[in-house]
Amino acid sequence: MAKLDRYLLSDFLQSFLATLTVLLVVSVGGVLVDILGRIADGRMPAGLLLSQLGLQFIVYLPIILPLALLLGLSLAIARLYRDSEMAVLTAVGVGPRRLLRPVLMLVVPVVAVVGACSLWLGPWANRTADAMVEAASRSVVVAGLEPGRFTQLSGGGIVYLSSLSEDGTKMGKVFIQRQKDGRIDVVSANSGAMFFEGERQRFLRLEDGHRVEGPENGALDYRLMRYASNEVALPDRDEPRGQDDPEVLPTLRLLGDDRREAQAQLHWRITPPLLALAFALLALPLARSTPRQQRYGSIMLAFLGYVVGISLMISGRQWLATGKLPTALGMWWLTVPLLALAAWMYFRDGRLSRRKRGRA
Repeated sequence: MAKLDRYLLSDFLQSFLATLTVLLVVSVGGVLVDILGRIADGRMPAGLLLSQLGLQFIVYLPIILPLALLLGLSLAIARLYRDSEMAVLTAVGVGPRRLLRPVLMLVVPVVAVVGACSLWLGPWANRTADAMVEAASRSVVVAGLEPGRFTQLSGGGIVYLSSLSEDGTKMGKVFIQRQKDGRIDVVSANSGAMFFEGERQRFLRLEDGHRVEGPENGALDYRLMRYASNEVALPDRDEPRGQDDPEVLPTLRLLGDDRREAQAQLHWRITPPLLALAFALLALPLARSTPRQQRYGSIMLAFLGYVVGISLMISGRQWLATGKLPTALGMWWLTVPLLALAAWMYFRDGRLSRRKRGRA
């Protein structure tokens, strides 16, 4: 590898990794808020926080990596113009075509990672996340109930468990206190277990206990009862996705699926690596600047182009799924013109027109 290629590749790689780190830190907030909301509602156990966070990042990488590649290359090339290094390279005959080699040394592996995440790892992450939540939802731990501590349910009320079986389905010495319509309801039981009704509804079946109900205002209207069995509703779990849901199906199975939703999902997975390649080629011409020009103004234009491209990809998926676009057209109306424009701008960058050549 030539020294120039090593130098440029190192510069491009450092800028890309720095940009990717910032984008991941920014993105973690939105993903974390969604997961914490599901935990607070009792639809996911707190123990799955880190695993679900990691799996969701794999799903979002095909959206984050193209932006990191575009901004990283744009910042690195803009720095070359700022420090007059591009002027020196141009003076010795190094033009955009010569820069293609170090650019592709970074772009090709990143596009391969985007393709792997979009076509294979993303669907696998969705299936794995659903399987983990489905397995955990059959344990009372999914509602945030832990032995030896008081836990507040999302629907109101406080629960205390003295012990819990290893599989999380059976409890010993249960205490529940709830308030509703100005009355206090206190329930205790020697044991309990969880059972299901339908796909989402979960209940605690309490055995051999007492129930005390009375007003909050201090009146003497209290009722005491002893029961052999009592049922208490837990927060509903998320609606599980079916095995034929296009979002969790492997990409090879989508190839033979004629449903509009499946074809929309297939093109949704094919598009990100092509967009990443197009954005990478656009970085060099968009980052070009003259000595008196704003150094980073064109980077905002590049970011705007990314936002428009991703917005069209999201809209195109919906149009395909609803039949507003023919399935045969897919997302090619977006990727092919964008790739052609990127290639034309890249190889056109820095070349003089015939009129300017004649004047020279």
